[in-house]
Amino acid sequence: MKIVFMGTPDFAVPCLRTLAESPHEVSAVFTQPDKPKGRGYKMIPTPVKALAMEYGIPVYQPLSLRKGEDAEKSLEILKNISPDLIVVTAYGQILPKEILDLPKHKCINIHASLLPAYRGSAPINWCILNGEKTTGVTSMLMAEGLDTGDMLIKKSTDIGENENYQELYTRLAEMGSEVLIETIQAIENGTLSPEKQDDALSSYSPMIRKEMSALDFSKSVQEIHNTIRGVTGFTMLGGKRLKIFKSEIVTGTSNAENGTIVNTADFTVKCGDGGLIKFCEIQLEGSKRMKTADFLRGKKLNSGEKLG
Repeated sequence: MKIVFMGTPDFAVPCLRTLAESPHEVSAVFTQPDKPKGRGYKMIPTPVKALAMEYGIPVYQPLSLRKGEDAEKSLEILKNISPDLIVVTAYGQILPKEILDLPKHKCINIHASLLPAYRGSAPINWCILNGEKTTGVTSMLMAEGLDTGDMLIKKSTDIGENENYQELYTRLAEMGSEVLIETIQAIENGTLSPEKQDDALSSYSPMIRKEMSALDFSKSVQEIHNTIRGVTGFTMLGGKRLKIFKSEIVTGTSNAENGTIVNTADFTVKCGDGGLIKFCEIQLEGSKRMKTADFLRGKKLNSGEKLG
């Protein structure tokens, strides 16, 4: 099968690698334009572009597929390729109807949620922020709406109680490649059974904003734990910004003020409902990211000190 792949971040890499190492022909890769990074603002290729170059796959990086000269050129390129299938995974652009209708087997998308729940751009973050216990990956036929197409194949997985966004992201990226291959096999075998989404059961996952990471210790211990897991938490310690990447809920309660460090030996803090949360992996402003145990070897906390 002749396939065009469209994707941009790390999440899309396992899908592209699986396709590149399959018997199928990956005729082209479309990805977002390179962006400057670092102090020298050096142009860095997207993770998908870097992998495509390893496999010698032609790469195209239009600014838009919907308007302007780039869109016209892209449509012409795709018409010349005449793909049997277009696979989209976290591409970051909306495909126009002319492209959606172009391939023989249409366009399929690999989405990191159990649709119709968590349509949109940040499903992994939001399922953790909302305290979901289960999530997964869905392949779907692409339509003109936002993640509204018919569902094809789903795989589900439990979310660990302390699993954070980065860990779940990695697991779902690999699961996405499994769902993709199953979907393509079903297309070839003629065994797909598309299922329409029930819009009444749908929910959306909007883009994550930086301010969502700020920890409000008047909230419950579960809400604070979910914030740390879902978007990385931050607060202030001794006038310096403190990022928290990993945490655990501790058994017991406290009557201390909200945000108070109640155990300096393991960095346990009191939350709004009396619950206790332990910071397990942190980064203090001006320092590097590290396990809390390593941090505490070089930094003495003050019992009763308040964060924020």
